[in-house]
Amino acid sequence: MSEFNAPQPDVTLLLDMDGVIREVTLAPAMSRENIDAWVGRPWSDVVGGAADKIQRMMQDTQRTGISAFRQITQRFPSGLELPMEFTTVLLGGRAGMLAIGKNLQAVAELQARLISAQQTIERDYWKLREIETRYRLVIEDSNDAVLLVKVADLRVAEANRTAANVLAGTGRRKEGLVGRDFLQEIAAKDREPIELMLRRVRDQGKAPGIVVHLGAEGTPWTLRGSLMTQESTPVFLLQMTPIGKPTGAAAAEHEDLEGLLDRLPDAVAITDDSGEIKRANRAFTELVEIGSTGAVTGENLGRWLSRPGADLSVLISNIQRHGMVRLLSTTVQGELGTETEIEISASGYQHGGDNRIVLVLRNVARRLSPSPESDSLRTALASMNETVGKTPLRKLVKSTVEVVEQYYVRAALQLAEGNRTTAADILGLSRQSLYAKLDRYKIDDKEPDSTGQ
Repeated sequence: MSEFNAPQPDVTLLLDMDGVIREVTLAPAMSRENIDAWVGRPWSDVVGGAADKIQRMMQDTQRTGISAFRQITQRFPSGLELPMEFTTVLLGGRAGMLAIGKNLQAVAELQARLISAQQTIERDYWKLREIETRYRLVIEDSNDAVLLVKVADLRVAEANRTAANVLAGTGRRKEGLVGRDFLQEIAAKDREPIELMLRRVRDQGKAPGIVVHLGAEGTPWTLRGSLMTQESTPVFLLQMTPIGKPTGAAAAEHEDLEGLLDRLPDAVAITDDSGEIKRANRAFTELVEIGSTGAVTGENLGRWLSRPGADLSVLISNIQRHGMVRLLSTTVQGELGTETEIEISASGYQHGGDNRIVLVLRNVARRLSPSPESDSLRTALASMNETVGKTPLRKLVKSTVEVVEQYYVRAALQLAEGNRTTAADILGLSRQSLYAKLDRYKIDDKEPDSTGQ
């Protein structure tokens, strides 16, 4: 007859019908623990804050004969606390109950290691995001035309706004240049020298710069190239620098006004009465996370204003009605995903018979003091760390999600001044989903705000 090796329990407790310990058996790994003091004491006295769980287990056992598995922190006389999974079984003839426990310390350690690994992955992700952001800003902020061209077919993989303006004029977006044959964007007389230079770069990794003529006016530019790898694919990094004084709309601006606007610490933008940007300073490009002022010219300001009730249409209508706007609070959504709380002051004026609006956008995120609600959110989330290793990961995640959901539902209702439709739009939910969350968390959208009003 073959032997059957079943996993042995780590703790076995013989209980009477009132939950008092009558006998204890420990696994060999725990035999050094002196548990004689347990005998004669209620089981609920030797566990960590789980008296309600033990009561439910005993009730289930008396009703059905066996209880479901529940996680309990078992305290030992030596001071050791272990997360354990218990089930209780009713003995025949109402002789009592048997509580069988399995040590979950290894599982808790794995959960802690999993959370640590997830945090490490998230830190690495943000490091990569920061490196990519710096790369994008360096490329976009350059006064030189920069392109990445695939070695295999000489098609443009990436290009900054300067390159798009130089190769096809200011009316063209850089997305229209990506995927096109680079040589087709160059005058026919310059294609052969460029091909020779690129062949040398491919064979040797670099080559001396050459002069090419770009644009409708044939302006001379110095073209330099190097070889690099992008996503395991070899590409040419091409950099074109203008020879002589630059031309275009930026050079036509008065130098004193240019310097004044770019030295201002607050973001400044000039738009027409539809919101199309005619002029912006460097602080504005940093606010919307775009590398150069030329990249925002011609774009609509509403592209970055994201708060319902404080968007571009509200701003323009107030300027048309009152001539100016002071300290309008709203949010700017940057190109790289950053949301920034700002205040806008704006005024309308006439420029050559056209209506213009000058706007000052001030970042107020740093001066906003944390609200009691945000403090309570941080406190609630911080308390979750104390349950790591003592609470199953699925329950830990569910509890965290519930805390965060309640906070942001309340914040959206306060921001929308109790308007459920607007609050649902802010949260990206349907009204039915918002109602369901209000019922689930017993949130009253008429409750007073943090000022007590």
